[in-house]
Formats: sequence, structure tokens, C-alpha cells
Amino acid sequence: MTEEELRKRLEILKIEHRDLDAAIDALGAAGSTDQLQIARLKKRKLALKDQIAQIEDYLIPDIIA
Repeated sequence: MTEEELRKRLEILKIEHRDLDAAIDALGAAGSTDQLQIARLKKRKLALKDQIAQIEDYLIPDIIA
């Protein structure tokens, strides 16, 4: 993948991560008792966070001073 494609993918992942966060908050606020669904959403959100971190690490390499 090119750098531009990675940046687009990163933006899509960040949007999905925010959407999942909002969905989890909405379920919690609505008093949802479906803990399995909430757990699945949280697991997906964590996987997205890992993917975001990998892409960011690739795009922004560590600079050792």
C-alpha cells in the first residue's frame, strides 16, 4: 500500500472507532442489558485501536535523538 492509501485507511479506521464508541455509549445510556453485544463492540473497538496504532507507527517512525 502507498502512503496515501494508508492515510485513507487510517481515517476510515478512526471514523469506525468513533462510531463504535458512540454505539457503546448509546447502549449504556439506554440501559441495555445485552452485555454480549456490548462486549463484542468493545472487542471490535480494541482491534481497530490496534490497527490504527500499527498504521500510525508505520507512517510516523520513531526518531532516536
